[in-house]
Amino acid sequence: MSHEIVEKNVGLMALIIVIVISFGGLAEIVPLYFMDDTTQPVEGLKPYSALQLEGRDIYIRESCNACHSQMIRPFRAETERYGHYSVAGEFVYDHPFLWGSKRTGPDLARVGGRYSDDWHVAHLMNPRDVVPESNMPMFPWLAENKLDGVNTAAKMKALQALGVPYSDEEIAKAAAEVKDKTEMQALVAYLQNLGTAVSIR
Repeated sequence: MSHEIVEKNVGLMALIIVIVISFGGLAEIVPLYFMDDTTQPVEGLKPYSALQLEGRDIYIRESCNACHSQMIRPFRAETERYGHYSVAGEFVYDHPFLWGSKRTGPDLARVGGRYSDDWHVAHLMNPRDVVPESNMPMFPWLAENKLDGVNTAAKMKALQALGVPYSDEEIAKAAAEVKDKTEMQALVAYLQNLGTAVSIR
């Protein structure tokens, strides 16, 4: 009888569904906030330098994360191609996360140190010069656009407020570190850092 009451009352059924899903979601999510594996940085993880941070913003601005994921799942097909699977402790300083799920291009979670700076520059200038079958667009303006560093310290200060361990000295030097560097240099610095915190490659 009570079962029929729930089935015939759409509002009541919706309320019960919301309650059940909420409890299930809380049971899965809340424990993660108390696990060191998901909340503590992996050994050796450092916050992005000022130049790498600017490169990350360029990566987002140019929508690189729309075609490239940054998360290797623990499946043999992925680890054989890309390297060690991603672990939560690698991303504790990332705001926002750039894991993604779309792979028009390859995953970039372990691209740091895999190619030279010159390779990355050539690839960004014209991808088909180094990967003939690539359908990635060209980004030649990155070599011309210069950074001024005006907002770099403010970005680092905001991240510091979120728990990223930037020192006041690093923040004070940020503008000088990036001033007059090209966007290409910043993006390559960011790419060369990806996945380097995990020693198992």
